[in-house]
Amino acid sequence: MLPRRRFLLLILLLAPLAWSSTLLAAQDEATALVKRTSERMLETLQARRAEVDRNPSLIYGMIESIVAPHFDFERITQGALGQYWRQANPAQQRQLVDGFKQVLVRTYARSLLSYSGQEIRYLPVKPGSRPSTVTVSTEVREAGSSPIPVDYRMYNSGGGWKVYDVVINNASLVGNYRSSFANEVRQGGVDGLIGKLSDMNRKGQG
Repeated sequence: MLPRRRFLLLILLLAPLAWSSTLLAAQDEATALVKRTSERMLETLQARRAEVDRNPSLIYGMIESIVAPHFDFERITQGALGQYWRQANPAQQRQLVDGFKQVLVRTYARSLLSYSGQEIRYLPVKPGSRPSTVTVSTEVREAGSSPIPVDYRMYNSGGGWKVYDVVINNASLVGNYRSSFANEVRQGGVDGLIGKLSDMNRKGQG
Protein backbone atom coordinates (compact mmCIF):
# COMPACT_ATOMS: atom_id res chain seq x y z
CA MET A 1 0.00 0.00 0.00
CA LEU A 2 1.30 3.47 -0.78
CA PRO A 3 2.29 5.62 2.16
CA ARG A 4 -0.36 8.26 2.88
CA ARG A 5 1.82 11.17 1.68
CA ARG A 6 2.65 9.46 -1.63
CA PHE A 7 -1.01 8.53 -2.10
CA LEU A 8 -2.13 12.15 -1.63
CA LEU A 9 0.57 13.34 -4.03
CA LEU A 10 -0.65 10.84 -6.63
CA ILE A 11 -4.25 12.10 -6.23
CA LEU A 12 -3.08 15.69 -6.74
CA LEU A 13 -1.17 14.74 -9.87
CA LEU A 14 -4.04 12.76 -11.40
CA ALA A 15 -6.84 15.20 -10.54
CA PRO A 16 -6.04 17.68 -13.35
CA LEU A 17 -5.94 14.79 -15.83
CA ALA A 18 -9.35 13.55 -14.71
CA TRP A 19 -10.79 17.08 -14.88
CA SER A 20 -9.26 17.56 -18.33
CA SER A 21 -10.76 14.32 -19.68
CA THR A 22 -14.17 15.28 -18.23
CA LEU A 23 -13.95 18.68 -19.91
CA LEU A 24 -12.98 17.12 -23.23
CA ALA A 25 -15.88 14.68 -23.00
CA ALA A 26 -18.29 17.56 -22.32
CA GLN A 27 -16.93 19.50 -25.30
CA ASP A 28 -17.33 16.44 -27.51
CA GLU A 29 -20.98 16.22 -26.39
CA ALA A 30 -21.58 19.79 -27.60
CA THR A 31 -20.10 19.01 -31.03
CA ALA A 32 -22.08 15.78 -31.24
CA LEU A 33 -25.30 17.67 -30.45
CA VAL A 34 -24.69 20.25 -33.20
CA LYS A 35 -23.83 17.53 -35.72
CA ARG A 36 -26.75 15.31 -34.76
CA THR A 37 -29.24 18.19 -34.91
CA SER A 38 -27.92 19.51 -38.23
CA GLU A 39 -27.96 16.09 -39.85
CA ARG A 40 -31.46 15.31 -38.59
CA MET A 41 -32.76 18.67 -39.85
CA LEU A 42 -31.23 18.23 -43.31
CA GLU A 43 -32.33 14.61 -43.59
CA THR A 44 -35.89 15.57 -42.64
CA LEU A 45 -35.87 18.42 -45.15
CA GLN A 46 -34.57 16.12 -47.88
CA ALA A 47 -37.15 13.43 -47.12
CA ARG A 48 -40.01 15.95 -47.23
CA ARG A 49 -38.62 18.25 -49.92
CA ALA A 50 -41.55 17.78 -52.28
CA GLU A 51 -44.01 18.67 -49.51
CA VAL A 52 -42.00 21.70 -48.46
CA ASP A 53 -41.71 22.92 -52.05
CA ARG A 54 -45.52 22.83 -52.28
CA ASN A 55 -46.01 24.36 -48.84
CA PRO A 56 -42.87 26.16 -47.54
CA SER A 57 -44.53 26.98 -44.20
CA LEU A 58 -44.11 23.30 -43.21
CA ILE A 59 -40.47 24.01 -42.51
CA TYR A 60 -41.37 26.09 -39.44
CA GLY A 61 -42.77 23.03 -37.68
CA MET A 62 -39.63 21.05 -38.50
CA ILE A 63 -37.41 23.77 -37.05
CA GLU A 64 -39.61 24.06 -33.96
CA SER A 65 -39.37 20.35 -33.17
CA ILE A 66 -35.78 19.58 -34.26
CA VAL A 67 -33.67 22.72 -33.86
CA ALA A 68 -35.42 25.20 -31.53
CA PRO A 69 -35.19 23.04 -28.35
CA HIS A 70 -31.38 23.40 -28.46
CA PHE A 71 -31.42 27.22 -28.55
CA ASP A 72 -31.85 29.42 -25.49
CA PHE A 73 -33.97 32.15 -27.06
CA GLU A 74 -34.34 34.04 -23.79
CA ARG A 75 -30.58 34.30 -23.36
CA ILE A 76 -30.17 35.23 -27.04
CA THR A 77 -32.78 37.99 -26.69
CA GLN A 78 -31.26 39.21 -23.45
CA GLY A 79 -27.86 39.42 -25.13
CA ALA A 80 -29.26 41.34 -28.09
CA LEU A 81 -30.95 43.89 -25.81
CA GLY A 82 -28.00 44.30 -23.47
CA GLN A 83 -28.71 46.87 -20.75
CA TYR A 84 -32.22 47.49 -22.09
CA TRP A 85 -33.38 44.01 -21.09
CA ARG A 86 -33.71 45.22 -17.48
CA GLN A 87 -36.09 48.00 -18.57
CA ALA A 88 -38.68 45.43 -19.69
CA ASN A 89 -41.15 43.94 -17.24
CA PRO A 90 -41.71 40.15 -17.26
CA ALA A 91 -44.66 40.37 -19.69
CA GLN A 92 -42.65 42.57 -22.07
CA GLN A 93 -39.65 40.23 -21.82
CA ARG A 94 -41.87 37.31 -22.86
CA GLN A 95 -43.15 39.28 -25.85
CA LEU A 96 -39.60 40.22 -26.83
CA VAL A 97 -38.42 36.61 -26.66
CA ASP A 98 -41.40 35.33 -28.64
CA GLY A 99 -41.08 38.05 -31.30
CA PHE A 100 -37.33 37.69 -31.73
CA LYS A 101 -37.61 33.89 -31.84
CA GLN A 102 -40.03 34.20 -34.77
CA VAL A 103 -37.61 36.51 -36.59
CA LEU A 104 -34.72 34.06 -36.08
CA VAL A 105 -36.74 30.99 -37.06
CA ARG A 106 -37.87 32.65 -40.28
CA THR A 107 -34.30 33.72 -41.07
CA TYR A 108 -33.08 30.16 -40.51
CA ALA A 109 -35.95 28.79 -42.59
CA ARG A 110 -34.94 30.92 -45.56
CA SER A 111 -31.37 29.64 -45.41
CA LEU A 112 -32.59 26.04 -45.16
CA LEU A 113 -34.90 26.42 -48.15
CA SER A 114 -31.90 27.51 -50.22
CA TYR A 115 -29.78 24.53 -49.10
CA SER A 116 -28.63 22.46 -52.06
CA GLY A 117 -26.24 19.86 -50.69
CA GLN A 118 -23.40 22.01 -49.35
CA GLU A 119 -20.95 20.09 -47.17
CA ILE A 120 -20.80 20.89 -43.46
CA ARG A 121 -17.39 20.28 -41.89
CA TYR A 122 -17.04 20.05 -38.10
CA LEU A 123 -13.84 21.53 -36.66
CA PRO A 124 -12.23 21.02 -33.23
CA VAL A 125 -14.32 22.51 -30.44
CA LYS A 126 -12.85 25.47 -28.52
CA PRO A 127 -13.30 26.35 -24.83
CA GLY A 128 -15.47 29.41 -24.30
CA SER A 129 -14.50 32.60 -22.53
CA ARG A 130 -16.66 31.70 -19.51
CA PRO A 131 -16.97 28.52 -17.42
CA SER A 132 -19.21 25.82 -18.89
CA THR A 133 -19.14 27.42 -22.35
CA VAL A 134 -17.67 26.20 -25.65
CA THR A 135 -17.59 27.24 -29.28
CA VAL A 136 -18.46 24.51 -31.77
CA SER A 137 -16.85 25.56 -35.04
CA THR A 138 -18.10 24.43 -38.45
CA GLU A 139 -17.56 25.33 -42.08
CA VAL A 140 -20.14 25.31 -44.86
CA ARG A 141 -18.35 24.28 -48.05
CA GLU A 142 -19.53 24.59 -51.62
CA ALA A 143 -17.53 23.77 -54.74
CA GLY A 144 -15.93 26.87 -56.24
CA SER A 145 -16.53 29.05 -53.17
CA SER A 146 -14.58 29.86 -50.05
CA PRO A 147 -15.80 27.99 -46.95
CA ILE A 148 -18.16 29.97 -44.72
CA PRO A 149 -17.29 29.65 -41.01
CA VAL A 150 -20.26 29.14 -38.71
CA ASP A 151 -19.56 29.00 -34.97
CA TYR A 152 -22.10 27.96 -32.34
CA ARG A 153 -21.50 29.48 -28.92
CA MET A 154 -22.95 27.12 -26.34
CA TYR A 155 -23.29 26.80 -22.59
CA ASN A 156 -24.15 23.97 -20.24
CA SER A 157 -26.01 24.86 -17.07
CA GLY A 158 -26.28 21.23 -16.02
CA GLY A 159 -29.34 20.38 -18.07
CA GLY A 160 -27.58 19.96 -21.40
CA TRP A 161 -25.97 22.16 -24.03
CA LYS A 162 -27.81 25.18 -25.43
CA VAL A 163 -26.84 27.65 -28.17
CA TYR A 164 -26.75 31.28 -27.01
CA ASP A 165 -25.17 32.89 -30.09
CA VAL A 166 -24.23 32.01 -33.66
CA VAL A 167 -21.27 33.64 -35.41
CA ILE A 168 -21.32 33.55 -39.21
CA ASN A 169 -18.25 34.84 -41.06
CA ASN A 170 -17.07 36.44 -37.79
CA ALA A 171 -20.37 38.33 -37.40
CA SER A 172 -22.28 37.61 -34.20
CA LEU A 173 -26.02 37.11 -34.51
CA VAL A 174 -26.55 38.73 -31.10
CA GLY A 175 -24.14 41.57 -31.86
CA ASN A 176 -25.75 42.31 -35.23
CA TYR A 177 -29.11 43.04 -33.63
CA ARG A 178 -27.82 44.89 -30.56
CA SER A 179 -27.41 48.33 -32.15
CA SER A 180 -30.75 48.22 -33.99
CA PHE A 181 -32.56 47.04 -30.86
CA ALA A 182 -30.92 49.82 -28.82
CA ASN A 183 -32.06 52.41 -31.36
CA GLU A 184 -35.62 51.11 -31.28
CA VAL A 185 -35.76 51.21 -27.47
CA ARG A 186 -34.28 54.71 -27.32
CA GLN A 187 -36.81 55.99 -29.84
CA GLY A 188 -39.97 54.13 -28.83
CA GLY A 189 -39.24 52.38 -25.57
CA VAL A 190 -39.56 48.64 -24.99
CA ASP A 191 -43.08 48.61 -26.44
CA GLY A 192 -41.68 50.24 -29.58
CA LEU A 193 -39.27 47.34 -30.05
CA ILE A 194 -42.04 44.82 -29.40
CA GLY A 195 -44.10 46.54 -32.09
CA LYS A 196 -41.13 46.54 -34.48
CA LEU A 197 -40.59 42.79 -34.04
CA SER A 198 -44.29 42.16 -34.57
CA ASP A 199 -44.21 44.26 -37.72
CA MET A 200 -41.15 42.41 -39.03
CA ASN A 201 -42.85 39.06 -38.51
CA ARG A 202 -46.08 40.23 -40.11
CA LYS A 203 -44.18 41.43 -43.20
CA GLY A 204 -41.87 38.43 -43.26
CA GLN A 205 -38.72 40.49 -42.72
CA GLY A 206 -35.48 39.31 -41.08
